[in-house]
Amino acid sequence: MSTPGTTGWNDSARDASLSHLPDPIRRAIELTPAAGTSERIIDITTLGRRTGRPRRIEIFFYRAAGATYLCSGAGGAATDWHANLLANPTFTFHLKHGIRADLPARATPVTDPAERQAVLAEIVADLNQPHDPGTIRPTRLEDWADSRLMRISFRPHPQP
Repeated sequence: MSTPGTTGWNDSARDASLSHLPDPIRRAIELTPAAGTSERIIDITTLGRRTGRPRRIEIFFYRAAGATYLCSGAGGAATDWHANLLANPTFTFHLKHGIRADLPARATPVTDPAERQAVLAEIVADLNQPHDPGTIRPTRLEDWADSRLMRISFRPHPQP
């Protein structure tokens, strides 16, 4: 499977490796299918689309197709985090279980049908693994077809 790009599904310039992040942080983001529910929970701080003030929101993140995503889950209902990130795509990604870190990040809506299908299929397959009985268990990809989906890129910290 090809790696999604920042400007398009097959963009080879993508830095999906997270190689610019310190190893413990990179490992915390590069989840495996054995990851439990709590390891997928983060907070994001984004500007409220109506207030313009910082707003902290708890959400699940996923690793799929070599990239990091925020996804609304089954059903595809409108969400505050999605609307806020559409209005203000630069935000802070807060790891809060195990490794703690505040990472500058940028969200890009995933609208390409091929990328959406591949990523959602991988997320659903991963969540259906029997590794953690407490994990969200979608049973059908069709239930996730309308999910809000954002690809996350992590900006490297400036070098001293």
